Amino acid sequence: MSDSSLRLVWIYPDLLSTYGDRGNALVVERRARQRGLNVQRVDVRSDQPVPTSGDIYLIGGGEDRPQRLAAERLRQDSGLPRAVDNGAIVFSVCAGYQILGHEFINDLGQREPGLGLLDVWSTRGEGARNVGDVLAEPDQRLALPTLTGFENHQGVTHLGQGVAPLAHVTAGGGNGDGTGTEGAWRDTVFGTYLHGPVMARNPAVADLLIKLALDVNALPPADTTWYDALRTERIASTSRQPA
Repeated sequence: MSDSSLRLVWIYPDLLSTYGDRGNALVVERRARQRGLNVQRVDVRSDQPVPTSGDIYLIGGGEDRPQRLAAERLRQDSGLPRAVDNGAIVFSVCAGYQILGHEFINDLGQREPGLGLLDVWSTRGEGARNVGDVLAEPDQRLALPTLTGFENHQGVTHLGQGVAPLAHVTAGGGNGDGTGTEGAWRDTVFGTYLHGPVMARNPAVADLLIKLALDVNALPPADTTWYDALRTERIASTSRQPA
């Protein structure tokens, strides 16, 4: 695959990069380079236009006010929706996940429009925050192993008919809507509440995005020793936690 190239776009690291979500960009870049791919990574700040020619777009989490600012600027800048129309892959986490939906509750307690790239909408939960480690079994069509991650959110995300759950939780809150679901996906657009960063805990997710971007069914093997050690430790620790 040495003749192949990949353009990776990290959206608004100045607003949306909590709980180490920047690590997702680092892991995707690393996993691609391990396969001999030429990677061009573009970090797009909130005062810059979102390019439309990327292959994979990553969006992280953020606090309530930065989330509102990010949503406002992404609505004004049509780059991300246009990229999706061009077939780009999008993977979003927490606040970024909510922004991809139809609407969420902003820091002013108001309903804030999202981008509508996923058929989901988010409200604010009235109970305790969902905080802690998560284990979830992914949609079988994605051919992924058990997902492990960390969540910290008050949001409750409801899924419409235009998406499927990314996974179903066996530990943790997930979407918080009482259905046991975690995240959502449609075609090449994905959303999750999992931090960790999620790619470091689940390198198979990074590999999935790369395969989708290259339109291939498999990638050459790459070393996962470090990731496997982290996954084993976090899965074992979470499994021991009381329900």
